[in-house]
Amino acid sequence: MTNFGYTLMTEQSGPRALVDYAVAAERIGFDFEVSSDHFSPWLTEQGHSPNAWVTLGAVANATERVELMTYVTCPTVRYHPAVVAQQAATLQLLSEGRFQLNVGAGESLNEHVVGEGWPGVDVRHGMLAEAITLIRELLSGELVTWEGDYFRVDSARIWDAADVEIGVAVSGEKGVGRFAELGDHLVTTEPMKDLLDAWDAAHGKGSRKIGQVPVCWAPDADRAKRIAHEQFRWSGLGWTVNSELPTPASFAAATKSATPEMTAEAIACGPDIEALAESVRPYLDAGFTDVAIVQVGDELQEEFLETAAEPLLEALRSL
Repeated sequence: MTNFGYTLMTEQSGPRALVDYAVAAERIGFDFEVSSDHFSPWLTEQGHSPNAWVTLGAVANATERVELMTYVTCPTVRYHPAVVAQQAATLQLLSEGRFQLNVGAGESLNEHVVGEGWPGVDVRHGMLAEAITLIRELLSGELVTWEGDYFRVDSARIWDAADVEIGVAVSGEKGVGRFAELGDHLVTTEPMKDLLDAWDAAHGKGSRKIGQVPVCWAPDADRAKRIAHEQFRWSGLGWTVNSELPTPASFAAATKSATPEMTAEAIACGPDIEALAESVRPYLDAGFTDVAIVQVGDELQEEFLETAAEPLLEALRSL
């Protein structure tokens, strides 16, 4: 049976609100919660970007049951892998075993800010592969000295160590070939059954396949379309473009011709709970074990959680 999660969108809400939403989502019955991990929002209209790890620490303390994940952390430029390993172990202990680390190759939007540039995709994948290997070494709690192609570690030990499973964001067959042996679970953005089958063939059965679907619930369709266009029109650009654009101004320029109608073609919008649930069906048909729902925008987030989230969750489970 598929697990359904709630997304803590750090780009569209402040940290205190996100903790409140996390508590409400657990009470409603979501199985897990994922947090984006950005330094910047995609669009200035979103207006937020608190630190994901600090926020997740507060969420871990405020919740009791719900599983927590990053979706996703880039452990290569903005964060050194040693820092990610320490953060992951600490969060696992704070949450009493409810945390899973999901990692990916990152976006220029968040990683260029530390002044180290933004390498090409092949280098980024090489850095990610080495980072995963190094994080696993450090999570053992043993003393680690590392001299790799991209990272160095000198006599490092995670003193409060913990076992943490790692999901890896993959978008194509080449990524499957590179990361299936390194990751415990698959994270991907499109309902591509062939990709999931290729992962199973390379990795073996038993891993989770984790996806995410945005919806925009509102009491009327026009309002939903407006919010979705204002907050999420960037999502139609595709991963190849999204990973390269460096600033919110770049995303605004790239999406200046997008219309609310175009956004609504890609994101289910409006008050119809059954229609919102049906937009998730392709992920279930493809074989995803876990799907996180994004309610687009902060404007109606409280109302969504109070009135729409529970019936939506029931409709999803009925699929």
